[in-house]
Amino acid sequence: MIAVGPHTRTLQRDLAARYNGPMLRPTWWDRCKLDKHGLTTYRFNRPGQDPTGLLSLAFATHPTDGTRVVVHDFWAADDRAAAAMFAFLGRHNSRIRTVEFQRTGLPPHPQLLHNLHRVGSATARSWHPWMLRVLDVAGAVRLRGWPADLDMVIPLEVGAEDGEAPERYTLRIASGAGELTPTTREPRARLTRRQFAVWYAGGYRTTTAATMAGVRGEPGDLAALVRATGEREPWLPDHF
Repeated sequence: MIAVGPHTRTLQRDLAARYNGPMLRPTWWDRCKLDKHGLTTYRFNRPGQDPTGLLSLAFATHPTDGTRVVVHDFWAADDRAAAAMFAFLGRHNSRIRTVEFQRTGLPPHPQLLHNLHRVGSATARSWHPWMLRVLDVAGAVRLRGWPADLDMVIPLEVGAEDGEAPERYTLRIASGAGELTPTTREPRARLTRRQFAVWYAGGYRTTTAATMAGVRGEPGDLAALVRATGEREPWLPDHF
């Protein structure tokens, strides 16, 4: 277990901003995760240089799948650092066949996740956007990264799937910042909370995919929503 020092925190914040907006953790975060999950943290750097990668993992036992490695943090500054970290995971424990990632995307190359077997005997699993639940939709929009050249305003209706009344918001994105505020305006797009989570995580890559998933709205508005999350790889905080 290594201490997460200032250089590593700077790397983490810089990468979060590059891929999907700032990710600010409270001071008690590392100790809480260590106590709750028994995380072991590894820092990747060349001798005498600043870190280019941070990896934290724990072990979990499943009744049918056996023991697996669960990756909680995977921060890589470039593909070289990512390759070294995947190689480390692939050879970490020859008796464990499965590595599970607690993120939906891994910068800078998500496809490396599926090539983990090339550097070891392990197979990889990852959470999908469809498994996400966004509890604080306004906070999620505020903290996510958005394209700097995007300028859009769309009234949305976000409905619960348990019979609760839907809520109406105005989504504003400008200069790389997003805001979701309550409104009484007629919505131009309608999503359930589950669909909102998929959209937020970049799970809808085309307007057709969003429509087939049940997202409703005018084609132009749906296209704008999909483009808003399509530029950057999803890189998500743990909870909203």
